[in-house]
Amino acid sequence: MEQTILVVDDEEPIVDILRFNLKKEGYKVLEAYDGEMAIKIALESNPDLILLDVMLPKMDGFTVCKKLRERLSTPILMITAREEEVDKVLGLAIGADDYITKPFSIKELMARVKANLRRGTSDLAYLGTNPETASITQGLLEINIERYEVKKNKQPLELTLREFELLKFLALQPEKIFSREALLEKVWGYEYYGDVRTVDVTIRRLREKIEDDASNPKYVVTRRGVGYFFAKQYTPTE
Repeated sequence: MEQTILVVDDEEPIVDILRFNLKKEGYKVLEAYDGEMAIKIALESNPDLILLDVMLPKMDGFTVCKKLRERLSTPILMITAREEEVDKVLGLAIGADDYITKPFSIKELMARVKANLRRGTSDLAYLGTNPETASITQGLLEINIERYEVKKNKQPLELTLREFELLKFLALQPEKIFSREALLEKVWGYEYYGDVRTVDVTIRRLREKIEDDASNPKYVVTRRGVGYFFAKQYTPTE
């Protein structure tokens, strides 16, 4: 099935280059040139991925990202000309899945696009069950692999695709510790060019949603100096 990518940038030459290369790879491309238009098109079309520039007229990319996260779980790859680390962290903290800094190579951008669109199904083999009903239950958390759904105490949680993929990956291999570099490779994709702080920010965002106390996590736990792991939980008996 043809995947749709929404390109949001107010610079027409950039949009032209992205459109050409994305279409060459077989993607359908939608375009928006300001923040308000981006929100309208994204909500109407529900694309598979959004390439979102930070510096936009009418509404900046950070605000667009935050507003879209209230309605959509679509992967968002932020594009910025800024070098400040605080901007990169802010983008991830408000719900972006990834970022890339201008100027970038088309090869790197395409690697990021493919990594963020990737929705692996091979990990269903871990479960040895029907994909339609495949789920992981740990404590009060239930992770439905096929439906990309997470519930805590039977209440649905709103996770981004990247948060879900990270939680799923760790939960499928409980008690196994993964370094930040390993998580970048396994969850973000082997062609991913990001820095390891991306993992830390995503972990923090995930904990705020699944933990009772994000500062004292019980599910996604840190082994200082080594990495992260999913701690086994036991479902209370009634």
